[in-house]
Amino acid sequence: MAHYLVGDLQGCHAALMALLERLDFSPSRDTLWIAGDMVSRGEDSLATLRFLCGLGSSAQSVLGNHDLNLLMILDGHRRAASKDRLQPVLDAADREEIKRWLLACPMLLELPRWRAVLVHAGIPPCWSLADARRLARELEQALRGDDSSRLLAAMMGNSPDRWQEDLRGYERLRLITNYLARMRLCDAQGRLEFSHKLGEDAPMPAGFAPWFRWPHGEWEDQRVFFGHWSTLQGQTGYSDVIALDTGCIWGGALSAYDLDRDELIAQPCQRGGMPRL
Repeated sequence: MAHYLVGDLQGCHAALMALLERLDFSPSRDTLWIAGDMVSRGEDSLATLRFLCGLGSSAQSVLGNHDLNLLMILDGHRRAASKDRLQPVLDAADREEIKRWLLACPMLLELPRWRAVLVHAGIPPCWSLADARRLARELEQALRGDDSSRLLAAMMGNSPDRWQEDLRGYERLRLITNYLARMRLCDAQGRLEFSHKLGEDAPMPAGFAPWFRWPHGEWEDQRVFFGHWSTLQGQTGYSDVIALDTGCIWGGALSAYDLDRDELIAQPCQRGGMPRL
């Protein structure tokens, strides 16, 4: 029995199959937890989603920004960009089943046996792990509630950009979404900056740094695993903050972290090219 955390798939179905073959993955025995961004830009988002849905309790994913974008499109609030290659999902006979499955995915997964937490983008320095748990549940409940469609319609946007507990309504839920699913840089108080998408070696806006560089609220001795930031190339410099997105969609690798062996396995991908930022 093995347990793996897997980085952003982005619809790269063939790469996922190659990785699982290398791992000798069996759904009757093993478990996958995906770091989000299951869809977009790869060769087959529909096959990727159908495969994950079909694994039942053997696979679970947190929601990433591309997954939320797909939910907004499925709900009629956005148009699909051609570069995201989502039309087969939109045309699928089982699109409503896929939508229900996506809405059931969490924003934050806890893996207590390994003292680990999985999110798509990160946890801001202004939150403790207890805050992140509470606010992730708040967003999940809203996404699955009677007002879900209105929330999806109001979800996009870069403001507000700094947490205040007295935020209410869609502004509050939008900021929770942006922290958990879109964040890369912030300042020491958690104010977000969205323009920077390169690695840590590139110049950054004054006063901002990767979210994991700032002193954080209590993390309860947990390791935090995340995806979303492929240009980090899997490197953070911290043993308790582990980046899983190693840029499969850009010709890098699709990576799986073996929780039982504390080992990262990287499956090289065949695609070429650099991120279109």
